[in-house]
Amino acid sequence: MKFNHFDECGHAIMVDVSAKQPGLRTAIAAAEVQLSTETLKAIFSGGVAKGDVLGVARLAGIMGAKRTPDLIPLSHPLAIHNVSVDFETDDAPPGAIRILCTVRAFERTGVEMEAMTGATLAALTIYDMCKGNDKSITISKIRLLFKDGGKSGTYRYNLDNLGTLPL
Repeated sequence: MKFNHFDECGHAIMVDVSAKQPGLRTAIAAAEVQLSTETLKAIFSGGVAKGDVLGVARLAGIMGAKRTPDLIPLSHPLAIHNVSVDFETDDAPPGAIRILCTVRAFERTGVEMEAMTGATLAALTIYDMCKGNDKSITISKIRLLFKDGGKSGTYRYNLDNLGTLPL
């Protein structure tokens, strides 16, 4: 099997996408943050000392998606046209916040890594802002839920019990 991130000598390389045709690319990734019930209540009541947890996490997720090429080796810098970060508790397990990061771009390569990075950075920001209240916070289930565009077409994670995606 030939890996496309390695040359014939086994050296890591950035894949050349210059010959590919640009097209609309969309990806949605998720992450879950499990917190104590008290910490979850504090987030929604404005009782976390560091401030607006979800507002700051949303900005961190957007910034993370935009900075993906600075964080993930060999990823391409992309002209991202939209990033949104949404939070759910209704469809999430009790005591959890589900993060959904949607990224869109008209590009030659997909935006899955940007969506995954955005969801992850939003989750890490929730952890950082709430760690003073709750040392048992866990981050899990970071995954790609949806991608569309490009040669491989559309991918959908098994969406049963995941609620409605922000498409």
